[in-house]
Amino acid sequence: MVFNSLDFLIFLPIVFICYWFLFSKKIKIQNSFLLLASYLFYGLWDWRFLFLIFASTLVDFIIGQAIYNSNSDKKRKTWLWFSVIFNVGLLGFFKYYNFFIDSWVDFISVFGYDLKSSWTLQIILPVGISFYTFQTMSYSLDIFYKRLKPTKDFISFATFVSFFPQLVAGPIERASNLLSQITTKRTFDSKQCIEGLKLILWGMFKKVVIADSIAPIVDDIFANYTDYPASTLILGVSLFSFQVYGDFSGYSDIAIGTSKLFGIELMSNFKFPTFSRNVAEYWQRWHVSLSTWFRHYIYIPLGGNRVGKIKSIRNIIIIFLVSGFWHGANWTFIVWGAIHAVLYIPVFLMGRNRIYMNTVVAENRWFPSLTEIAQIILTFSLVTFSRVFFRSESITDAFGFIKQIISNFNYESYQHPLGYRMIDYFILLGLFTVYEFRIRRDERAPFKFNSKIVRFIIYTLVILGMLLFYDDRIDRSFIYFQF
Repeated sequence: MVFNSLDFLIFLPIVFICYWFLFSKKIKIQNSFLLLASYLFYGLWDWRFLFLIFASTLVDFIIGQAIYNSNSDKKRKTWLWFSVIFNVGLLGFFKYYNFFIDSWVDFISVFGYDLKSSWTLQIILPVGISFYTFQTMSYSLDIFYKRLKPTKDFISFATFVSFFPQLVAGPIERASNLLSQITTKRTFDSKQCIEGLKLILWGMFKKVVIADSIAPIVDDIFANYTDYPASTLILGVSLFSFQVYGDFSGYSDIAIGTSKLFGIELMSNFKFPTFSRNVAEYWQRWHVSLSTWFRHYIYIPLGGNRVGKIKSIRNIIIIFLVSGFWHGANWTFIVWGAIHAVLYIPVFLMGRNRIYMNTVVAENRWFPSLTEIAQIILTFSLVTFSRVFFRSESITDAFGFIKQIISNFNYESYQHPLGYRMIDYFILLGLFTVYEFRIRRDERAPFKFNSKIVRFIIYTLVILGMLLFYDDRIDRSFIYFQF
């Protein structure tokens, strides 16, 4: 089941009404119902993979208790390694098994051996496996680092792992935030629900009007890049930047908004990365739950930036390569991660990787300065270039795409594959960018205007936009479901 479906439109109000009006007296019953609803939500995609979620839940629930009760560091480390090996092994088999086999065959072929491997398998990638395995691992890691005490309530822990709004594409939550809310009595808050509905509406707008409407253009350009000049290819990868942002941040907004309906606050996952002034700030604003996960559980344990410049650079490279590999079993993602490491390291060496942590562009001003505009354009361009690899099906296609830009550096007007006017999309993206800049100070309040008339006009335009741009010929699946 996905958020932008009729099934979810029926599912959500039923769960909401039962949650608050039938099962709210006792928290254990309420959590049990939420767990069943979450398993139903996932099981409607493919019930066979529910056992993977249950297995990951059971393993880390037991290991969390074992780590906490162990009386020696050796035993604690042993139990932690069980968690890491189990979860990474689960992820490795379903997501990376064929990648490793195919990569080995390709490597052997370099030496003249023509192998026809019979080891590859027809493996279905379980939706959300990259997200919930990291979430359960973080629980055991936090107990190991003595940041958290384990829970003895299996139902609450299972609900933490499978909480349906963020189960399949995040945000990747920590037990200190999400589990603590699940184990605490929740009361109905109409203001919180209204805030949630607003976020759902804005997330749906970003998904339907921005991401889905652009998708056919991007798909056409990347599938037929050899037929187009540089102007069209640059247009295609630039639009992909808007598409992936609208798609993923839209999902996160819907997840956060849906959670609010159930009295639960998830962490913010996107903080207007389009307006980042350097690559370091970009990663402080893009997919925040994943970047903080890598920082807390890999970068800092490796020594972070406290181990000298050379080792710090090594740690940065490791983080970005792992991040790339997390995104998919393809060398394109690893190269994408490597590019971001190359872009990040100069910012780090100049000591500018943390200067924008607590500020937004054009702080206390209506408009950005010329310097800030130049910084934003440069950062967007660099990040967009890296997405050639992120979007391409193979390394060969990625380099072919770049080669075509260089060798056919010409301009031609582009015709929409479904016959729509391109000027409409340019106007749409321009207005969207201006609006996002206006609300850039608070990613959780997309309609924060004092005037009721202004709010009514914006609500009307958002709903009309979704009705106008909805097209049932377009694939409406979320991009990050494949990860």
